[in-house]
Order: sequence, then structure tokens, then C-alpha cells
Amino acid sequence: MAPRGKPKPSPASSTTQAPSLEDLFATLHRHVENNDLAKVVKVADQVLAIAPGDEDAIHCKVVALIRSEAIDKALNVIKAASSLPIDLSSYKAYCLYRQNKLEEALDLIRGLEKTPMVLQLESQIFYRLGKMDSCIDSYEKLQKLKIDSDDLKANILASLVAGGKPGEVDAIMSASKLKSSKSYELVYNAACALVEKKKYPEAEEMLLHARRVGQETLMEENYVGNEIEAELATITVQLAYVRQMMGHGQESVDEYSKVIKRGLEDDPSLAIASNNLITLRNGKEVADSLRKLDNLMSKVNSKNPFEFSSGLEFRLNPKQKEVIYSNRVLLLLLANKIDQAQELVSALQEMYPESTTSILLQAAVFVREKKVPKAEEILTQYSNKYPKNCISVLLALAQIAATAGHFQISSEALLKVAEIQHMPATVATLVSLWERLGDINNAASVLDASIEWWKNSMDGERNLLVLMQEAASFKLKHGKEGEAARLYEELVRSKGSVEALVGLVQTAAKSDLDKAEQYEKQLKPLPGLKGVNVEVLEKTSGAKHVEGGSHVAKMEISEEVKKAKAKKRKRKPKYPKGFDPANPGPLPDPERWLPKRERSTYRPKRKDKRAQIRGAQGAVSRDKHDSTATTSGTSGTGVSNSGATSSKAGQAGAGSSKGGSQGAAAGNAEQNKGSSKSRKKKSRN
Repeated sequence: MAPRGKPKPSPASSTTQAPSLEDLFATLHRHVENNDLAKVVKVADQVLAIAPGDEDAIHCKVVALIRSEAIDKALNVIKAASSLPIDLSSYKAYCLYRQNKLEEALDLIRGLEKTPMVLQLESQIFYRLGKMDSCIDSYEKLQKLKIDSDDLKANILASLVAGGKPGEVDAIMSASKLKSSKSYELVYNAACALVEKKKYPEAEEMLLHARRVGQETLMEENYVGNEIEAELATITVQLAYVRQMMGHGQESVDEYSKVIKRGLEDDPSLAIASNNLITLRNGKEVADSLRKLDNLMSKVNSKNPFEFSSGLEFRLNPKQKEVIYSNRVLLLLLANKIDQAQELVSALQEMYPESTTSILLQAAVFVREKKVPKAEEILTQYSNKYPKNCISVLLALAQIAATAGHFQISSEALLKVAEIQHMPATVATLVSLWERLGDINNAASVLDASIEWWKNSMDGERNLLVLMQEAASFKLKHGKEGEAARLYEELVRSKGSVEALVGLVQTAAKSDLDKAEQYEKQLKPLPGLKGVNVEVLEKTSGAKHVEGGSHVAKMEISEEVKKAKAKKRKRKPKYPKGFDPANPGPLPDPERWLPKRERSTYRPKRKDKRAQIRGAQGAVSRDKHDSTATTSGTSGTGVSNSGATSSKAGQAGAGSSKGGSQGAAAGNAEQNKGSSKSRKKKSRN
């Protein structure tokens, strides 16, 4: 059946139904003023139906779609208008930025005029890419335009904090008088700068202030309870982190747990809370921790199994993602899922090729697989490729090599860390490594170089004293008495050290008796030695054997020592609980430890001679019951033997159970030991 034709409207009706272009623009302006985005799009379509290609209508429609989060539709409108003489490049770049196509967006705005909108978008793209130096440059250009915006100032502070320049935040805060600002975002970013400088008490105070300001601001804007909590979730999580760094672990656990249980709409805050809560578990509940991190990953894209969900992929910065990935690797190692850990580490090396974290995790996986040479190889290659950013890599290499007994590799790695070269702990480690290698000269040269370095240092007196003392002791131990004597003599002259004076006397006594006697006179006499005749003591042939097991020779003891011994208080005897020494009661039986048969009070029981049967065990007196008696006797013996066998089996079973328990305990201890190692790696990573 053919469809009916539509009736043609009359001229009068068409005049009343089709508003003029001027009326449509007036209506469009009214909807824009009222922020009614859906109606803006509808009226803009009506305008474009009458006047296709109208620039103002297209602009209004694109902006309304972007603000209503319809990014794909806005991008389609921009592509449809590409043939028109309208420049929508900045809007297209923003849509690409929102779709996380950052490189495409950056290429698009490079040729555009550096307007405030373009500069702000450019800085946001650099921030998302982790290029903080370029981000700060863009914000500095924006500052020169003298734009007074709290959002812009908050972004500038955030870029400085993320770019590792928290020290510059104070100058901006003071110059702009932002400490008394009513913008909680500004106060929050200033608190983050304090966190970067590890000023945790001040950061806690400022975060509490930011939360108060935020609650007041949002209540004035008619936000309700759950909406306020969602908006301030970032501050709550950061406050929990600060308390975690201050050692208030339980408070942090409670805060993180509350954020997770409430299920707020702030996905980044939920992810960071989950990650930080896992770190507070200290390697416990590994399966649940892995499940929490797996929930952060995307379930749609099968090509990249390590991609975050859409709410996180665009909002977490690269550093935050790397930390979450790293914790997941450590959890996989704790769960003995080595293959999965290796797969994730390989992906991390592609995502962060210059990162020290990924190379340290790769070394940890190799060590767990007992491939120590491979771990040493990749750490050495990285340190040679990136010599300016490899302190943690060299320290890890030194530790792994020393644990494996490769002392040469360990010492060479430590010698490359110039920042800690002369610290006492590093010097002690190097001396021990060279000593194990049998290279005493190198060990001594390490000590000499450190002593010389601390002599030229402004505040190194304490370290110098320790190193000189240890160097003298080391050289005396390895037969370098002359060098040891010089060090001891220098310590005595400059520091007046009693320990050095004793060492000097001991050292000089082997080569120069006159010098030893000269310095010996400076030693204070020990108390209690006045009654000892030194000349008689020297003429004795040593300690004499004394009958009775004592091997100490009798010597004259001074009256002071005797009085001191006499004054020594005797310890009171300890009695059992509830025992009264004044009323001890009857004495215990002295024969209580003897078997009952051997005690004097033992009386054997009288035997019943009425039913006495003589003959072999199990026999009976009547011949006609021989077969029956024999069968019954065998059964009885069998039961008895069975009982004995059961008893022995029970003992053997108990023994097996005990052995099994020990085996299980040993297995748990080994797993805990492995977990402990992984946890250490984890703290260092």
C-alpha cells in the first residue's frame, strides 16, 4: 500500500511555524545565557537548517557538545565543517586531548596563534605527557599575559610540584598572597609542594585547611554530602598519605578504607587509595591486593592487557601509573607468578625506557629466577647508558653482586657512586669487600682517601674521628704499625682521644719502647690496682693450676676491693608462688623421685591363689577345651598385639605428624623468608 502524501501546509500555517533567523538567534542567546546546553544544540540545528555554514551557530553547537561531554559528536561536527572557511582547530585539538590523543592534539596546535586558550591547552597536554619543563614554559607565557584566574594559578602550582620544583611554590604563594586564598585547589597544591619537600606536619595542617575551605565553598554552591565528599576525595587521600609518611599507619588505613567503601565517583582517588592501602599491608593478603589492582585495568581492550580503565587512563599521570604497575609486579613476585611478573616488566620497559624502576624490577625478577649474572648484566648496561641517573641502580648492583659473592663487581659499582663515596658506611663496605678479595692495599687507600676528604670538609669532625680510629686499627691488624702509630698520634694530639692513646701505646710497644712509655704515663691509673706488686707479677711464670678445678692463681687483693665485695648485696632466694617461708608445713617425701617398688613404704598386693593356673601362658587345665582355648588365646593375643601395634602405630603416626608439622613449619618459614626478601625489595623500589 502506497504511503499517503503529506498535506501541503498553507501559507498562513507556514508563516506561524517557521520562526525568523533573528528570533532563532535571540532564542539561542537566551539558552546560552541560561546554560541550557541541550536546547543550545537544538536551536543551533534549526539555525543551520535555515543558514547552512553559519559560523556562530557552529561555534555554539560545538561548545555546547563539548561542555555536555559529547566529545565524539563535537568532533563529528568539526569534521563536517572542515570544508567551510571556519577555523575550528583549537576546538578539534581540545577534543583530541579529551580522547587522550595527545600527540595528535599537540601537532595540531603547534601552528596556531598562541592565544590564552591555545597556551592553556598546550600546557595541559604537556602535563599529561609528563613533559613538565615544557608545561612550565607554557604557563610562564600565560603569566606574561597577566590573566587573573585561580584555575590558572592552581595549574601553575601543580606543574611546579610535578616538575620537581616545589621550592618555587613559596615565592608564587607569597607574591600572589595565595595563602589566605578561598580557592581550596590553590591551598591543596601548596600542600602538595610541602609534601614534596617532606614537611609533613605543615602539609597536614594545610590540607586540613584546604578541606575546610572546600566544604564551605561547595556548601555555598548547594552541593550535598556525597557530592562534597566526591569533590574533596583528592584532599582526603592526600591527607591519608601524609599521615602514612608520618608513621600513623592505622589512621591511614581507616581513611583509605572509607574512601574505597564509599565508592566515590573520583576514579583516580579510588585507585591511589587502593594502591596505598596495599603498601600498608606489608605483603599480606596478596590475592586480595592483586584483585584490587586488577580491577583498575581495562576489561574491554584485549590488545593491551595493562591498560587502565577509561576513567583512569586519561586522569592518572605517568608517574602514578608507573607506581601502580611496580606494586603489581611486586605482588606477582610474592604470589610466585614469575611469568606474569616478567611479562609486565617487559611492558614497563617499553612504556618507560629511561626509568630506573623498570630496570630494578627486571633485576628483581632475574634474582628471583636465580639468574644473578643476567641481573648484573642489565644493571651494568643501564648504568653505562645513563650515568647521571643511576645511583639506585648501582646500589642495587652492589647489593646483588655482594650477596652472590661477586665482590669485585660489587666494589666497582660502589666506587662509581660519587655522592656517597666517603660516607662511613660506604667506606666500611668497600674496605670489607677489598679485604675479602685479599687486596689490603686498595682497602687502605680507600681509608686514606676518605680521611683526606673529611679533613677538607667543613662539618666532618665526627666522621673524621671514626674513620681515623678505624683506619689505625685496620692498619695495625695488617702489620702496618708505622702508619697506624702516625694516625693514633695525630688523634691524640688533635682530639685527645683515650682510645687512640691506648692504641698508640699498644702500637709503639712493638717498635719504640721509649715512645710507648712516654705516652703510657698519660694514661690514668685504673682503680683497685694499688695492691698489685707489678715486679712480682712479672717474675711469675703465669697462671698456676690449682686443685679443685680452679685455674686462677691467688693474688693479693687490696682492702678497697675486699670492702667492695663485702658490701655486695646478696640476692634473696625465690620461693614458689603461695609459699610462706615462716610456715613451710610438712617436708616433702624424700623418696618421691624413686619408683614405687623401691620406696620403703611400698607394700605389694596379695595374690588371689584360688584361681591360680599353672602352665604356659594361655593354657587351660581341661584337655577337651584345648582347641577352643588355643583359638581364644590367639585372638586375645592378637587383640593385645593389635593394641600394642596400634599404640606403636599411634606413636609412629604422632612422629609422622610431628615431622609433617615441622616440614610444614619449615615450608612456611621459607615462604615467609622469601616474602620478607620481596618486601625489602619492595621498600627499596
